[in-house]
Amino acid sequence: MTGEAFRPDELRTADVVVLGAGVAGLSTALHSRGRDVVIVTKTAFAEGGSSVHAQGGVAAALAGDDSPEQHAVDTIAAGAGLCDPEVVRRVTADGPARIRELLKLGTRLDRRSDGSLALGREAAHRRHRVAHAAGDATGSEMVRALSEGVRTAENIRIDQRVLALELVLDRGAVVGVMAVDRRGCRILYVASEVVLAAGGVGALWRHTTNPSEVSGDGLAMAIRAGARVADLEFVQFHPTALAVDGAPMPLLTEALRGEGAVLVDRVGKRFMKEEHPDAELAPRDIVARAIWRRLRDGGEVFLDATKLAGSVEERFPTVVGLCRDRGFDLQSGPVPVAPAAHYHMGGVVVDGDGRSSVQGLWACGEVARTGLHGANRLASNSLLEALVYGAAVGEALATRCRSVVHPVRARDVVNRLAVPVTERPWLVDASDNEAGLARKIRDVMWEHVGLERGAAGLQRAAADLAVRAKLPDRGLGELGNMALAARVVVRAAAARTESRGAHWRSDFPWPQACWLQPLVFQGETMLSPHPVTAAAVGR
Repeated sequence: MTGEAFRPDELRTADVVVLGAGVAGLSTALHSRGRDVVIVTKTAFAEGGSSVHAQGGVAAALAGDDSPEQHAVDTIAAGAGLCDPEVVRRVTADGPARIRELLKLGTRLDRRSDGSLALGREAAHRRHRVAHAAGDATGSEMVRALSEGVRTAENIRIDQRVLALELVLDRGAVVGVMAVDRRGCRILYVASEVVLAAGGVGALWRHTTNPSEVSGDGLAMAIRAGARVADLEFVQFHPTALAVDGAPMPLLTEALRGEGAVLVDRVGKRFMKEEHPDAELAPRDIVARAIWRRLRDGGEVFLDATKLAGSVEERFPTVVGLCRDRGFDLQSGPVPVAPAAHYHMGGVVVDGDGRSSVQGLWACGEVARTGLHGANRLASNSLLEALVYGAAVGEALATRCRSVVHPVRARDVVNRLAVPVTERPWLVDASDNEAGLARKIRDVMWEHVGLERGAAGLQRAAADLAVRAKLPDRGLGELGNMALAARVVVRAAAARTESRGAHWRSDFPWPQACWLQPLVFQGETMLSPHPVTAAAVGR
């Protein structure tokens, strides 16, 4: 399945290479002032990844009856004991300023008739603090504004439709990235610093709201580079994806429930009041499991938005259109919903500036484990984290870049690595066998590492991923990244013998005080569980 060793056709140099062009990557590039930056994205620029699909909004304490302190309280409560309080306080405090910065860039957030920002409420928020754009197209609008800023910046280049394959390390430090474009041209990026902003792992599951390119690339490359990673077992399943075949499943934003939409069974009976005092606005993990149990037992679940005040299409045009495209009318009757893999709380361990434990390697956005989300992300905190940490990484890089390694030295390092590369590193170009292996991974993860987990299923998943697929770690591009990321997620889920937040074990259904700490891995080896602090990052 693998071909010849990587031999670059082109050498490209930069102070900073940013892998990913979502909100986190774009924010990093814009704040890396005075540095030569290249953004490398595996899709068309500003079109792929999860950010452009984000519907609900971005959370920040912007209302007069709100405060960063209250936002922090809600974030910590949702995180089920694993949030880093210092990080939470920093992000929630910085949030309003970052939203104002967005507005100065020309981001068109929705406003009320008096000119103030229209703020919605979502699950587990005690205040209306979710800013949104075009009703339910917030991520797309944020990416538009940020990408326009990037396009006009003289210090930023864009390389699109390029797949990053491997981080290049020399003497323990990252000095570049091996990549290949759609033409098959092999590119060696030589850089003083590399930023992972490559998104999450949603495409590892059969049912997901994420596009197929969200295949764990950044996480897998970091693991192979020896970076510390943590909280990998915590995968958030969005409660309300439209229950249709295919992936990604259309997302029905949580803001619908924030505005009054309710969940009902096949006879029209609401059931969330029996599950949690906050009913449909309970934390996502609780709502998702309540829906999943009913589907598992042969029932059906529907989202009923027919009693919302005002025009549903005016407030949620994206969702109404997604439903209509698949033969459902959200305005006239309930539509079927089901949980789907949505967001990864875990990732590359970073400090307050986004540094990883590997010199020269940084991370922000969904690929990073900052300590903000803990065991269960508070709704609409993902775009906020991407803004805050993207800016933090960029500002740090603007003042603290290392000297760029000499290209000849980098080429020598690559030659010594001799990493084999398949002729088809992109899953879209995969053979029938490779496509079948990708489906196998997704099926295994959905069946055994989904909303409910147990020792027997996790053991089966580990065996399937390690023996049946027989995938090498390196050289396979997206497929190899999927296999590695899946294996380590399974190991983390098997090791955490309790239920907490988005991680629910049928054989250990209660949280345990002894597990109030993250599981940290280096490579595929689990380190002794311990608190993740800036010192633990290794800087």
